[in-house]
Amino acid sequence: RLVKMVSQIHNAKVVGLANDGVEAITSIQKLKPDLVILDLRMPKGNGFDVIRNIKKNNLSTTVLVLTSFATIPHREMCKQLGVKYFFDKTTEFEQAIEVIERLASSCLAE
Repeated sequence: RLVKMVSQIHNAKVVGLANDGVEAITSIQKLKPDLVILDLRMPKGNGFDVIRNIKKNNLSTTVLVLTSFATIPHREMCKQLGVKYFFDKTTEFEQAIEVIERLASSCLAE
């Protein structure tokens, strides 16, 4: 559902998908995307590992967390790691899509 929605956003293109944390880290290092939409729970690692890797490698990738595990401690940890966008996929999915649309539009202005 998410891939389909993002694919329909003007100036947005899905350049990669990952099934686990290891694939996510490898793909992000290789593709250097402008935006990563990330869940916190995944096989072979977790979203925090992926975020830390992005920061460690000084990638300019923006991280948008979209998760069902949107507890206050998870939100706070993401904030400490520099994540600007954090959404609960069960209640804030549409807001996440709006942010993705806004970020894609801002790329047009650059």
